[in-house]
Formats: sequence, C-alpha cells, structure tokens
Amino acid sequence: MEEITSAQNPRIRRIAQLQSKSRLRKEEGCFITEGVRIFQDTPAAFLRAVYVTKERMEELRETVLRKSQEAGAPVYIIPQSLMNRISDTQTPQGVLCEVQMPAWHREDLLQAEKPLILMLENIQDPGNLGTMVRTAEAAGAAGLILSPDCTDLFGAKSVRATMSAIFRVPVLTGADLQEEIPALQKAGVHIYAACLNDQAQLYDNINYPENGGCAFLIGNEGSGLKEETIRAADQSVYLPMEGQIESLNAAVAASILLYEAARQKRHGVIIRG
Repeated sequence: MEEITSAQNPRIRRIAQLQSKSRLRKEEGCFITEGVRIFQDTPAAFLRAVYVTKERMEELRETVLRKSQEAGAPVYIIPQSLMNRISDTQTPQGVLCEVQMPAWHREDLLQAEKPLILMLENIQDPGNLGTMVRTAEAAGAAGLILSPDCTDLFGAKSVRATMSAIFRVPVLTGADLQEEIPALQKAGVHIYAACLNDQAQLYDNINYPENGGCAFLIGNEGSGLKEETIRAADQSVYLPMEGQIESLNAAVAASILLYEAARQKRHGVIIRG
C-alpha cells in the first residue's frame, strides 16, 4: 500500500483525466469505477488499481487486501479531500478503482441458444445506456451491440447505471450496424426495428422465438433509428401509446421489448390482439 496526499501526484492527475476523457479511456483500455458494490463485483482479472480513503480502508481492509493481492493491483490510500476531487459523484463512497475494459466479440453473443440481443444506434443519454445494459442482464439477453455514435459506455454515469452488469454482459462497442445486422441474420437472428411506420406490427403480436434468435434495434432518444437501419431490419415493431404521448424513453422501450421476447422464450406463448 502507498499513501498519496497531493493533488499534483501523477496518479491522481491521471485518474482525473480518465474520468473526463473518453479518448484516453479508449487509448488505454481502462476506465474508472466508484463505489463499494461495484468494487466488490469487479472480477480480479479486471482490477488495475484501488484508491481508498483511510476510513473506508478500515471497514473494507480484508476485502481490499484479498482482491488487490489476487489481481496484483496496487492500493493507494488517499484523504477524503482527494477522493472528493477525483470522484464523479457528489457523495463519494470512499473507494475508486481503475479497471480494464472487458473485450467482447460477436461470437460471444451468439453462443446462447436462440440469443436475445439489443442493438443500439446513437443513444446519447449515459443513464439510458447503462440502464439498458442492466436490463439486458435481468432479461437474460445474450448481449448488446452499440454503434460508434453511442455515448461512451465506460463513462462514469453509464458505468454507474449498469449496476455492475458491465462486467457480465457482452457489449460490442463502436460496431458498424450495417455490417452487424447481416452477420446476425446469417447466423439465424431475426432483426426487429423499434419504430412507427406503415409496416410496423404491434410488439406483442409477434412470435419472437419461432425465428430462432432475435435482436431489437433501438434508436436515438430524439430522432429514432436511421432509415437505412430500419430498411436493413427484417421487421418493424411498435409499442402502443395512449393519451398524447408520442414516444417512450429509449431504455423503457428496450425493457418492454426484451421482457416480452424473454417471456415468450420461457413460456412459448403469445398474446394476439
């Protein structure tokens, strides 16, 4: 263990840069996590360094020492003032980690029988993105595929919103959807675009499992999916809405679609209106 007290320490300055610069995170293949729960959930193989306050170290000493030794990761003791400085939250929990980015491939998503996949295009809200990763795990999805223009999955807000699912759910980032869609179709995955057009069918009037695997395309929070992306899909689906609401939150829409497909996969039934 090593104690750091100066804000000018190179390690502290580097953590601050990793928090704020997506390009640096990509170049170095690492990102920052904050909080006790995600520290406990982080596989040792991904742990690069631990920064912890003296107060939190007293509480978590056994866990910190065990995980850091298993990972071969250094532990740095810092004062609360420094933790406040480098943290992205208003009330830091006293433990912050430098973590290696997981590396996933399309094949990881296709290993499951009749895989359920979420494909995201130009999602800009970090909370939405992280929530969709978390929901994908809860619904039993095989993973996600993100277009290059999506917000950074490894930014602080997105990471927090995943609730540690970021380590367990395969996510392909920076993927060209015009390449991924035909590749999945060739593998037997049926692609559904979430949008409202003349060809769209009501989301719960489709038997998703009968086509083998399925993937849902979810577009930008404001503008939806691009026309070329919709045309590449096998089918368009829509969610009915009452009142004067024109659209749902992207993460909510994704959750509804994932759970409907998961329900059908479990029970083999479909409700037809």
